[in-house]
Amino acid sequence: MKLPRRKFLHLAAGAAALPAMSRIAWAQAYPTRPVRMIVGYPPGGTADVVYTLLVVDASPAINTTLYHNLNFFFFRDIAPVACVISVPLFMVVNPAVPAKTVPEFIAYAKANPRNVNMASNGNGGLLHLAGELFKMMTGVDLVHVPYRGAQPALTDVISGQVQVMFVASTVEYIKTGKVRALAVTTPTRSEVLPDVPPLSEFVPGYDAAAWIGVSAPKKTPPEIIDKLNKEVNAALADPKLKLQLADLGSSVAGGSAADYGRRLEEEAEKWGKVIRAANINAE
Repeated sequence: MKLPRRKFLHLAAGAAALPAMSRIAWAQAYPTRPVRMIVGYPPGGTADVVYTLLVVDASPAINTTLYHNLNFFFFRDIAPVACVISVPLFMVVNPAVPAKTVPEFIAYAKANPRNVNMASNGNGGLLHLAGELFKMMTGVDLVHVPYRGAQPALTDVISGQVQVMFVASTVEYIKTGKVRALAVTTPTRSEVLPDVPPLSEFVPGYDAAAWIGVSAPKKTPPEIIDKLNKEVNAALADPKLKLQLADLGSSVAGGSAADYGRRLEEEAEKWGKVIRAANINAE
């Protein structure tokens, strides 16, 4: 994925127009003009329901290892502001799959090597890597079937063309029985589906989640980063927003800019290991 770097850097334009002011006054006055919002994803996705300067999910952190010839360096070009939401993934199977639990699925997959297909939204995406992490930690041999997007992949899980998928935003399909949820990929249970156990109960140490965060251009003054961080955290404290996100199967994250920066680095390291171990290529 190529970040629109020029447009991204233009987010600093409003602040750069105030060179004669002190840094503190600069932060107090910001913004002095409309701030351009960049959402690098199709309309109607999770990113559309959160406040954004630049929407960042796990993809840029993953891409630092997945791609070898990027014309930008993500961690050099952005300044973390705050992590906004965390979105658990669910390990789901077609109802025809005989396994009702994760241990049963592992046994089923080992008894049928290379005959169980795993869908994802494309090579090197988070959903793919979550499945590869599961394969590495359990020793099962699943056949990866990449799709152009999560919805087409999930549609084929529902129809039985593929058997298993790690996916977010599938709560209604689980509730209506179109797919069977074997586990949630986070260490704690999802509030919206509390009966689904964490995968780590069966595969100790397993942890994977989607997330959305806010970033700004690298040279944004610290005072403005702090102001933006406080505004994001204030918005996340709104009970109505929490309820809306909960209905989507997500939870608020928040925290400091430093917390978010550490998360980005940890995600890059974690998924980089999976990419190298599984020899994953973008194409």
